[in-house]
Formats: sequence, C-alpha cells, structure tokens
Amino acid sequence: MGDVSSPVAAPLPAADRPDATRDLRAALLEAEFTADGLLDLLGAPAYAALARSETVPALRATRGERPLETLVRLFLLQQPVARDRLAAVLDVAACVESGWLRETGGDELAATVDVRPYGGPDGEDWFIVSDLGCAVGGAGGIGSRDEGVVLGVGGASTTLAAITVRTPVGSALDIGTGSGIQALHASRHATRVTATDLNSRALHITALTLALSGAPAADLREGSLYEPVGDADDARYDLVVSNPPFVISPGARLTYRDGGMSGDDLCRSIVQGAGEHLNEGGYAQFLANWQHVEGEEWTERLRSWVPRGCDAWIVQREVQDITQYAELWLRDAGDHRTDPAEYAARYDAWLDEFEARKVKAVGFGWISLRRTAHDEPSIVVEEWPHPVEQPLGEVVRSHFERVDWLRTHDDAALLQSSFVLAAEVVQEQVGLPGAEDPEHVVLRQGRGMRRATKVDTVAAGFAGVCDGSLSAGTILDAIAQLVGEEPVLLRDQVPAQIRTLVEQGFLDPAAPAAPAADTAG
Repeated sequence: MGDVSSPVAAPLPAADRPDATRDLRAALLEAEFTADGLLDLLGAPAYAALARSETVPALRATRGERPLETLVRLFLLQQPVARDRLAAVLDVAACVESGWLRETGGDELAATVDVRPYGGPDGEDWFIVSDLGCAVGGAGGIGSRDEGVVLGVGGASTTLAAITVRTPVGSALDIGTGSGIQALHASRHATRVTATDLNSRALHITALTLALSGAPAADLREGSLYEPVGDADDARYDLVVSNPPFVISPGARLTYRDGGMSGDDLCRSIVQGAGEHLNEGGYAQFLANWQHVEGEEWTERLRSWVPRGCDAWIVQREVQDITQYAELWLRDAGDHRTDPAEYAARYDAWLDEFEARKVKAVGFGWISLRRTAHDEPSIVVEEWPHPVEQPLGEVVRSHFERVDWLRTHDDAALLQSSFVLAAEVVQEQVGLPGAEDPEHVVLRQGRGMRRATKVDTVAAGFAGVCDGSLSAGTILDAIAQLVGEEPVLLRDQVPAQIRTLVEQGFLDPAAPAAPAADTAG
C-alpha cells in the first residue's frame, strides 16, 4: 500500500507450494488453532490483551504442552519452539522447506511470519498472514520499522470489512490489499477478485493469506492505486474496496500507512478515481482521513471528492486536533521509544506540515459510493461519532435503496405510499416534569447506526402507526381530525419530516401489495 516500496529482508514462505500450505492448514485446524480455540485457551482478558500489544497473559496461558499452546507460541507470540515438540503437531521438514519455519540454532525452530486465526462472518476458519510482530497491534507500535512491512488485522481492517455491502457480485477490486483481509472477505461473494498493492511483499502475503484460509486465489497486480487495472472495459468492477495508506504525514516512511502524496490527496485520488472503475449499480467503499482546513467547510471538501455519476454517503466518525493526530501515528511507528531529540524532531515536522497547509484538525470516517445513472446524484455528508452496531453492510445497501425510492417519489406519491416502522425504534419524550405536553420527542434506533432524531408530536404519532396497512395521506388525515388541524395543512407540512425519517432509516417504504389472484373461471 502507498506510493513507495522497499523490500523487507526477512524471507517469506513459498507462495507456490499449495501442498505444504494445504497440509499446514489441516494441522492448524486439527489443533483448533482458530479464533474460537484461541478464546477458549486464553480466556477473554488475555485475548483482549493481545490487541493492546500485551503478550505476558498469553505467554502465561501457553506454558503447557498441548498442540494449541505450541502453535500460539510459535505463530502468534513468535517464541522459538523445540523441534521435537513441533514434530508432534506439524510436518516440520515440509514447513522448513516451504519457508513457514526457520531453524534458529540448537534444536529450536521459529516462524517466519505471523499467522493469526480470524473468524469469517459465517463461521469460516481463516488465517491472516503478516510480517513478524505485526499481527498483534496496539499502542505499543508495530513490530518492525521496515518501510515495506506488511501488517495483519487491525481495527481499520475489520471496520471496512463490516461496512462493505456483501451482495453477490461478478467482480471485486481490493486496492492496497496489504495482508489480504478485504480480498479474503470478497472471495465469499465475488466470482472474480483482483487485489493490487504497490508493495510486492504485500501481494506475496495476500497469496499466503488466501491459500492458508482455503479461499480461491485472487488476480494479484503490482502498482499504485488504479494503475494496475488500467482503464479498459474489463477494468470496471461491481465492488471496489480499499483501506488505503490514509495517514496524512510528512514524507512516506511506512508503505502500509503513509500515502506519499501531499495532505489528503491520496484519499481524494482514490475516491475520485472510483467512478470510472465501477459498473452501473456497483459500490466503492473506503476508509479515509481528510483535512479540516481554516476557512473551509470540511463537508464541502468531501463533496468535491465525489466522482460524477455516483451517489455518496460519507460519515465522519472521529476528529482529532493536529497534536493528537501526530502523537497517535508517532506511537504507531514506535517513535516514542526512540531518542527524545529524534522524537521531538519528527513531532515538529508533522506540525510544520500542518501549519503550512493551515490544517487545524483531521477527520476519519467511511466513504461509500454507488454508481448511478440518475441525473441528480445524492450526496450525504454527516458526522456520527456515536456507537453503531456492526456489521453495517446491509445498512449501507438499504441507505442507497431508500435514496432511490425518495427521488422517484414526489410528495403526492409519498402521501399515496405506505410505510413500516423499522425494528427496535423507541420513542423518548423530553420536557419538564409534570408538563402536559413534551418539549420535543426523540426517536431512537436500537440497531444499525443507532441514530436519534428529534421530531414533533405529529411525526412521532405518524411513525407509531406505520405498519404498512394505511397510506401516509390516510394516516395524516386521521391525525388531523384527532388534533383539530386542517388535513391540507398536515399534508403540506409533514412530508418533509417523513422524508427525513425514511432517509435516516426510521421508516421503510412498504412493499407494494401483490395483485389479487384472478379466480374467474
């Protein structure tokens, strides 16, 4: 990933030894070296500690001689293991010959790569391969400072996987594949998967991840952004995903995170380039960072990124001031453990870069695009830093479906339509104790985005009776009679609130009733 690449010296297992990889997978599964097996062995506290780069609890939990304990120490904790102990679990000779293991001297062997068990969405037993020291992430920094190091699974990786629309597609493109987790997910529902990366080492590791997980091989191509797929007719896809090197940094020290372009230009480029690489109705989904620049609305900055012919839903999940942002990524690289003067110099360089571009903060979030033939694409840019319920792929798909529905139904058509209140929506009334009427009403979702929106009592009453049986106009006429209002007034005022409730997922348009069967004989 990124725009520069430098090979890491450590050799990798052979990617052209399917027999050895297949046998290794079988041995891992036989020993229950899986996500569930790890949790059972380590317990929740030690398992959670691994995500914080703390290995002592896991080392204490693996002091026995069981095959699973042996494999955790070997592949996840990178501890040398005695040959005779390994021989009871693996075909040692084949693993050494194919490069999964190396001799360390004496009678011990060590792993050449990290192998982390990873549970697929339907219970698949997958394995993510990465460079040594890079499967266990956290605030302690990565295990290697080599420029071309390849990381394993992190929070950003799993977030992107969880927000991606998972409908069956003919083709999928994973840009900046890294260790291959997005390509692995795509292999479940895409007939053809293409994975690209500027770092050839990442492509090699992606091949290992797919093979060790028992997934089909992908079409692996080396190069930056969309360059490896070109602009031919077959360079269009039904799904494009990328967890790109989005860090806004001075220079391009680490290929996996630093894009090497000025500011947020890399993220802008990958978003703007998606339009011409999507088939009609196809989705492109990215994680990104963006600058908050003095004198500029961040929402307008992101609107300008959306390619022509695409609907967009952009959600800002977090904002950090420039000092927080610099400190986060200095720790990520382990710079806080270097010479204090060197750390201060790097910190200064980050702040100099931001000051030169008048950047006051950096936003992080999700960008989802859908290719559309509509003359007036929908672009929604919003901030939602609150907890959500993952996975959200179906929520993303439903959002764009509702967008289609709303722009093909004017207010007259809306009033003739029926709606259904979404599952697990609750109503909260806010006001002074003892007051006859609430100051306002809040509708709150219990699922998905878990939104909360303020409505008036008429809209709340409308939503409460939506079960798909009555048209919106009929319901509003009944409410008007109940509250002593003119029906025409409510029919004129309330559709705007109904549209908001539909757009945000509180109401779903009811499916049209099936025509009655013709029983005439």
